[in-house]
Parts: sequence; structure tokens; C-alpha cells
Amino acid sequence: MSKVVRRRRGTVIVETTRGILLTASRAGKPFILPGGGAERGESRFVAALRELTEETHLLPHYAEIIFRHEGKIRPTKSGKHKYQDYHTVCLVKAIGTPKPGGGDAKRISYYFPGCNVWYLGQRKKL
Repeated sequence: MSKVVRRRRGTVIVETTRGILLTASRAGKPFILPGGGAERGESRFVAALRELTEETHLLPHYAEIIFRHEGKIRPTKSGKHKYQDYHTVCLVKAIGTPKPGGGDAKRISYYFPGCNVWYLGQRKKL
């Protein structure tokens, strides 16, 4: 049995007047909350803020950790290994107008009750 790789990730929730900010890597992919992996020596909290700026060009001016989440153990695409995501989820207030940035974010949308945006985990309560 292969060892489970622990992936350290930071995720942000940014509430705007249009709804909760979401990003997607490209057309045909679901929208997700901004965030990504922590670099070596970087906390998940700092990774969340860095990823927000990289993906959306927003500058965080207030942030607080609202919860931590351990994901399910899942196989990699190759099926040779397993991984588990460890998320630090932060509520963030940010300055600027969101626009797709570098990295994985190529599209931006917003979640609000009754919207028709396809987001990852659509069956789960956001």
C-alpha cells in the first residue's frame, strides 16, 4: 500500500456585492474558491492570501481563519499514489477589482443563492 501524501492548502472566501468569489482554470471546468498549495516553509494561511492575489489580483486587507478541513484520502490520477488535502479556510476582505490572474485562475464568477454557476462540490452546502 502506498503512503498518503499530505497536501497543505490555503483557501479563501471573499464575499463581494456580487456574491462569493469563485475561480476556474478554463472553460469546461467547475468554479472553486480561490486558493492553492502552500510552498515549503509557508503557512497555509499565508498561502491562501498569496494565491488570492496571484489568481485574482485582489489585495487582502483583512483575513481570519474560520475553519480547517481535512479532505478525503484520494488516489492520484495515475492511481499509483494517494493524497489528502489539509485546508485552512480564511474569510478575507480585499481591495481591488477581481480579474483572472496567473496560475490556475482563467475565469471568475460569483456564487449567490439561486445562481446558475457550476461549482465544484455543487451538492454540498457552501
